[in-house]
Amino acid sequence: MTSIRSWHPGHVFIAILAGLLVPPTSAHADDWPQWGGPQRDGVWHEEGIVDKFETSGLLPRVWSAPVAEGYSGPAVADGRVFLTDRIVEGEFERLLCFDAETGKELWKHQYFTRYTVSYPAGPRATPVVDEDRVYFIGTQGDMFCMNVVDGTILWQKNFPKDYGTELPIWGMASSPLVDGNKIITLVGGVKDGLVICFDKVSGKEIWRSLNDPGTGYCPPVIYEFGGRRQLIIWHPSAISSLDPETGTVLWEMPWDIKAGLTIPMPRKLDDRLFLTSFYEGPRMLKVGADKAELLWKGNGVNEQQTDKLHSIMPTPVVRDKNIFGVCSYGQLRCLKTDDGSRVWESLEATGSGRWWNAFIVPQGDRFFLHNEQGDLIIANLSETGYEEISRAKLVEPTRPVQRRMTIWSHPAFAMKSVFARNDKELVRVNLAK
Repeated sequence: MTSIRSWHPGHVFIAILAGLLVPPTSAHADDWPQWGGPQRDGVWHEEGIVDKFETSGLLPRVWSAPVAEGYSGPAVADGRVFLTDRIVEGEFERLLCFDAETGKELWKHQYFTRYTVSYPAGPRATPVVDEDRVYFIGTQGDMFCMNVVDGTILWQKNFPKDYGTELPIWGMASSPLVDGNKIITLVGGVKDGLVICFDKVSGKEIWRSLNDPGTGYCPPVIYEFGGRRQLIIWHPSAISSLDPETGTVLWEMPWDIKAGLTIPMPRKLDDRLFLTSFYEGPRMLKVGADKAELLWKGNGVNEQQTDKLHSIMPTPVVRDKNIFGVCSYGQLRCLKTDDGSRVWESLEATGSGRWWNAFIVPQGDRFFLHNEQGDLIIANLSETGYEEISRAKLVEPTRPVQRRMTIWSHPAFAMKSVFARNDKELVRVNLAK
């Protein structure tokens, strides 16, 4: 059975969205069982993928299944696809389970929840599949552990009720992290309850750590620095490193983030850690076993006058010499890893406007980009520039934002296919040669 089981991000070179991650004990490499894929690195590791698309129009579907609104991406594991959405009439959130081969709905779980957040258009966090369990967190802080076969509830939590969570303005968006027998997630609770570690089978609390009423939106990740496994929690008041076994703080670097916009996952490269925020821009840290120091940071004047990289949502790709990411107004940029200086920028893949974005996924020696207009692009990214190889329509944008229609859901790349959603359908497109 494919799962993420006891993978420990900390021991395999990250080629993207970057650093050294521990590979999962997954039996197959062709699943995408959580946000960022099987290794939580945002890299598509399969081979035998098309060199270019046969059409520039709508890509042909293996299947399409009706769904409702939501920002979350799909998770694909053991022949099943999991996706969350929201039914506005009746105020229901749902977890849907589909057959990955046919698109047939296998089961669903729905529950009433009344939204109190901004951009109330469905769940945000991608489900996590581990062995025979699937975990998901709803916008209003409902957390479920369910059986993957029939949707039986194994345990559940409600963050505001159980932990005193004050929801961040855009709701709970961080996808949880499985580590050994633990599942670690942002909760935003009182009494050192920003991040809580649960027993993944029973739901019993193992430890809790940190205080920050802002909570934030960034997924937790484990990297190894200085020979020590470190749980990196980027929240609105600091970058914190915790011992993943106990929650003990190893080091902290204060960093106040406007509007709590901690979203892109921090990326590791050797002994360095890269982060980027919409208003404050980027920071590159040098990290040891029990300390971190600032190597360089952005010097942008505001959200439009930016010198390096001010990402709103997409996690950048960090390589030995270069960083590739999407800046605050849609600029796809290449920076030098050593000092953050800009090498080039292009609007060809994204277009231009506030919060315009594209998700960047390495595959082999090229990249797949899924932009907010629903295009899927194959391109080369290098220090010499952006080279587009092929482009086609994956899904139609359905969510109105800033006077344009968008799609802000990260696709899953599995089974030599791409699985993507908008507010109307979940599709599978075959990308095998």
